[in-house]
Amino acid sequence: MSKPIPACPVEMTLQLIGDKWKILILRDLLTGTKRFGQLKKSVTGITQKVLTSNLRAMEDAGLLTREVFAEVPPRVEYTLTDTGYSLKPILDSMYSWGENYKRNLDVQ
Repeated sequence: MSKPIPACPVEMTLQLIGDKWKILILRDLLTGTKRFGQLKKSVTGITQKVLTSNLRAMEDAGLLTREVFAEVPPRVEYTLTDTGYSLKPILDSMYSWGENYKRNLDVQ
């Protein structure tokens, strides 16, 4: 059974992308399609199990697609959907806020 849809839009957004791993996965996929190994390397500190779990949840939520190629060894690629790309302004705002925060720390 899936979680009920929250009445609050902010809570809905947090439910979809509210942990640090999903945000970092989104960050990396905003630049284009990535393979599992590429994501594993770029999302520093994530385990294979946690990456797999987050990718599945994001696929179930309609934020990304997963394409498996019938090759040996198997190749799997992940691409953001239009819904996933629609989160770009949120990540851009987080980036700007983080830059300003870091700059203010340097001044103190």
